[in-house]
Amino acid sequence: MSGGAVDPRLSINQATIKHADLATALRVTAAAGVQAIGLWREPVNAVGLDVAARMLAGSGLRFTTHCRGGFFTLPDGPERRAALDDNRRAIEETATLAAAGADGSTAILVLVAGGLPEGSRDLAGARERVRDAIGELAPDAAAAGVTLAIEPLHPMYVSDRAVVSTLGQALDIAADFDAAVVGAAVDTFHIFWDPEVLTQIERAGREGRIATYQVCDWKTPLPADVLLSRHYPGDGVIDFATLTRAVESAGYTGDIEVEIFNADIWADDPARVVRRTAETFGAAVSPHLAAVLDSA
Repeated sequence: MSGGAVDPRLSINQATIKHADLATALRVTAAAGVQAIGLWREPVNAVGLDVAARMLAGSGLRFTTHCRGGFFTLPDGPERRAALDDNRRAIEETATLAAAGADGSTAILVLVAGGLPEGSRDLAGARERVRDAIGELAPDAAAAGVTLAIEPLHPMYVSDRAVVSTLGQALDIAADFDAAVVGAAVDTFHIFWDPEVLTQIERAGREGRIATYQVCDWKTPLPADVLLSRHYPGDGVIDFATLTRAVESAGYTGDIEVEIFNADIWADDPARVVRRTAETFGAAVSPHLAAVLDSA
């Protein structure tokens, strides 16, 4: 960001202003000069999909991702079938919102794999159930024009949130499917530590599977609830220069979401958070971007 202008590729993931309702999130994002937003299912469903789509259309914002689908690791049974049906609804929501967003919107549903089932230690088996679930959902996603973005999460979440911990694992699962239908989410918070991260980013680009690039920072000590341990870009130890240049070199030219889970940031005024996000993105990420959106 230079001269006070907001980077046209910045997208505010709604989790960054978690306690703002949909109307507030859209209003403060647009008012700050940000051009794009990623939405979460809960605030969308709170107003209803049709109303949410109209609100998004009225905001003039691009739609970048829908969060989240997934949680596929349960064995066969009613709960697994219910999870798959819920993911089909999420696919429908994603397609509807992408159609409502401004030009340049993308129909991307972010998938969090799910953790180990209670009493299980079988990581490999859980990952295969993720692959099987995506196989069931891929035809629905293809028919709706939606890309399923498998998001690897930091291994500290492997037991309760995601048995997919590395970008390589996500790409191994995605490899069974058309790249237009199944890709990966590259999130700096979750993958910056991985010794293979640059090789896997290059692979993701070569295979056409970088569905979205998300950024926030890592800083210790971690809070008691490690889910809430994300920070503004530049406030921690992540090397955004190297990672962002790698993603750019891999051919990604789309919007870049800032997604932050942090109790102190959530307690702040949403408008101030969006402005601060734009400032920190401009300082930590923008200098390393070579490509801009066609719509910018």
